[in-house]
Amino acid sequence: MISMSIEIKNICKQFGDNKVLEDVSYLMEPGMVNMIIGKSGCGKSVLLKCMVGLITPNAGSVLFDGDDFHASDFEKKREIRKNIGMLFQASALFDSLTVNENVAFPLQMFTRNSKKEIQDRVDFCLERVDLNGVGHLLPSEISGGMKKRVGIARAIAMRPKYLFCDEPNSGLDPLTASLIDKLIQEITHEYSMTTIVVSHDMNSVTNIGDKIMLLSERTKVWEGSKENLMNSDNAVLNEFVFVSDFMKDKRK
Repeated sequence: MISMSIEIKNICKQFGDNKVLEDVSYLMEPGMVNMIIGKSGCGKSVLLKCMVGLITPNAGSVLFDGDDFHASDFEKKREIRKNIGMLFQASALFDSLTVNENVAFPLQMFTRNSKKEIQDRVDFCLERVDLNGVGHLLPSEISGGMKKRVGIARAIAMRPKYLFCDEPNSGLDPLTASLIDKLIQEITHEYSMTTIVVSHDMNSVTNIGDKIMLLSERTKVWEGSKENLMNSDNAVLNEFVFVSDFMKDKRK
């Protein structure tokens, strides 16, 4: 697969008088898990929504392989969106649709594939996330961890170049959260996707983060690898990372 670069340049966003993001720039590493971390309310999810086009920034650019998403026309935006997979914080499954129908939804929206081709792709994606045999069930009939896996299956259905995950471990127990982390990491490397994960879960960061950016007070205050993270002298980063005894022990 060819270039899959994502770069944000000087992103600013405010709602009324409330400034949420100020001059945020970050180059995502293609084919890797890129983490955006920070305290609740620091602007992580707003930045993610700016990147996928759910929110328009007040200033700055979001570049997909050099194409400025927000400056593009409708057709170009549609072309870029077809290459984006999205895992929402609450999975965002359609309650009235079965698991099969949820995974098939983007294929029906964006392709002209036959019913058999769509079902074959749905079956493949559900098998990839270890959910064989649940396609007939409704979201209300499966667990929270299974919903996240259905969300991942739907996100990869279109064979995206870019995968965005908003707090993928939110509401999950530690074991299930670890399984979701592993699945995201495996899929990223298996399909050479550029993955962006918004999280404040330091277990996820140290387990699967290839490149990491810390947001604080509306702007980027640090970026680097997880190896750099464990040995940084950045005071804001250390205050965020080493608040728990678990992380303090991990540094020793």
